Amino acid sequence: MGRSEQVSSAENVLRLLVALSERDRIRVAEAAELLAVTPPTAHRLLATLKQHQFAEQDRQRAYVPGPRLTQMRRSGGPMPDIVSTAHPFLADLAATTGETAHLVALEGNGVRFIDGVDGTIPPRVRRRVGLLLPAHTVSGGKVLLAHLTDAQLAALYPLGKVNRRDGSTMDLAALRRELTVVRRQGFALNLGETEREVYGVGVPVVLPSRRAAGAVVIGSPAVRSSRTALTEHLQALRSCATGIAGALANALTHALS
Repeated sequence: MGRSEQVSSAENVLRLLVALSERDRIRVAEAAELLAVTPPTAHRLLATLKQHQFAEQDRQRAYVPGPRLTQMRRSGGPMPDIVSTAHPFLADLAATTGETAHLVALEGNGVRFIDGVDGTIPPRVRRRVGLLLPAHTVSGGKVLLAHLTDAQLAALYPLGKVNRRDGSTMDLAALRRELTVVRRQGFALNLGETEREVYGVGVPVVLPSRRAAGAVVIGSPAVRSSRTALTEHLQALRSCATGIAGALANALTHALS
């Protein structure tokens, strides 16, 4: 095996370790899809984790956290703090775009603003740290909902409908269609759906396991914004989200090494 192949194999083992820590259970087929490798290769990599007691198999032959990973969790857990990890990237995003930047996380069928950095261009959107809003009305909430399975989405909306700001309702099928578009394009817009005077755009923070750990959004006053203006910030938003995801994965990998 050449050096490049050894590096690739090591990276894949670490990616599986991150995924197992996040998911708590992973099958060979899921690992193969995650890494874009053949099932036999995925099985070999998972066997490596099992050999070193980071993983073990349950009765269905799926891989679950092993003694070493479990012990790490009991001693405080290897998961890095997403807020402190993401904050420098948010600060750079706000400085680059001039708009107020937020990090949001899904909380039930709502989205919580867990960190934010003020923009520099007046007038600006005020920070909303701590605020909980309906996920389907916020750009960051939409991209997080788009990462859920149909069953997970249905569980969040047991009545099969969602309420709009204007008092009307939208059925779950219509929401799924909207989220399909969001998933395909990789971002979502909020053109006054939460507050008439505020526009926003958001992208997901996607970890190596393909789980969305949160979303990065920027907000701009509607009086000086538009759909086109918001999408011009997508490169900066995606760079921010990629940086946060990489920092989280690296921190977790370091904690588990």
